[in-house]
Amino acid sequence: MNSIIRNSVLGIAGLAFAGGVAAGPLTDTPAPVDAAPVAAAVQADKPAVDTGKLIPHGVQGAQSRIDLSDEQVANTKAIIAATKKAGMDERAAVVSIATALQESKLENLGHLGDRNDHDSQGLFQQRPSSGWGTVEQITDPEYSTTAFLKGLKQVDGWQDMPLTKAAQTVQVSAYPDHYAQWEQQAADLVAKHWNS
Repeated sequence: MNSIIRNSVLGIAGLAFAGGVAAGPLTDTPAPVDAAPVAAAVQADKPAVDTGKLIPHGVQGAQSRIDLSDEQVANTKAIIAATKKAGMDERAAVVSIATALQESKLENLGHLGDRNDHDSQGLFQQRPSSGWGTVEQITDPEYSTTAFLKGLKQVDGWQDMPLTKAAQTVQVSAYPDHYAQWEQQAADLVAKHWNS
């Protein structure tokens, strides 16, 4: 007799549970939706970027930020792809993107006429007359990034330097401290696009 009662109780409980699941909660207000777990689930198949590698020394000074167009995002992705192809890590991508943000706002600039700084062109404002390559080469995002990274590799200890010092050693800019202001946005872009 006990097993009959127990089976009946379990059957009724199962129906109540199934009915509750199908019908949902019996309240007039919808349950709040937390979007964070959904975003984490979408990203679960991608390995996370080690954010400690992106800004190992912390940012220096006030940070700048701009909204990016589709072209600028495409150039960001091209820099990341060239960095990976060169066998360099996320920190190299941060230095590269911050440099391109300062030099061109991630726009692949051609010759700007009277507004141009000598014959500087492309994402990194590299100069054909200084040996960076031809105009066609330095206005190719992959080529210009690879050229920048080749220069970065030649800087002893660049990984342990503040970003602005590493960038300046390659670029030799008249404004050596200006690269630092883009470090946070560059790190955010690398975190977002490194594994995309």
